[in-house]
Amino acid sequence: MKAKRQKHSGAFKAKVAIEAIQERESLSELSRKYGIHPNMISRWKKEFLDRAPELFNKSGHDKKEDADLEKLYAKIGQLEMEREFLKKNLKKLGL
Repeated sequence: MKAKRQKHSGAFKAKVAIEAIQERESLSELSRKYGIHPNMISRWKKEFLDRAPELFNKSGHDKKEDADLEKLYAKIGQLEMEREFLKKNLKKLGL
């Protein structure tokens, strides 16, 4: 019977990757310690190192995300104005 795949959190993967980078223990020792295949640890380590520069980029945010965020803030402002308008007019009507 096939073993069930484990799903690990990003925090756990980062922790294991950092330990692998520090090289205080070998990959096989980390493998035994966490019950994970050494190839998986190597993959997490490589991904961690590949993506680390993104943390220090000023333009780390995706431009599309920034545009979406700007649209959302504009929508919030519009909805707040509409709410205030309705609130004011409901008072005038005595509701």
